[in-house]
Amino acid sequence: MDTVALIGALLGMQTAATQQAVAAQALKTQISAEKSVLQLLQPPASTRAPAATPPGVGSNLDISA
Repeated sequence: MDTVALIGALLGMQTAATQQAVAAQALKTQISAEKSVLQLLQPPASTRAPAATPPGVGSNLDISA
């Protein structure tokens, strides 16, 4: 194997390693963005109970002016 072919093979391997590193970083970024979107789409966890009102309160509302 001559020197030029060996150097070409080494440069090709370095290029492939760089491409894999860039692809891995892009994948991590995409996964992080998807997690953020899913977190925004989740309904809020309600820790408060609805107000206790007696029956009939709020059922007859007169809005005429």
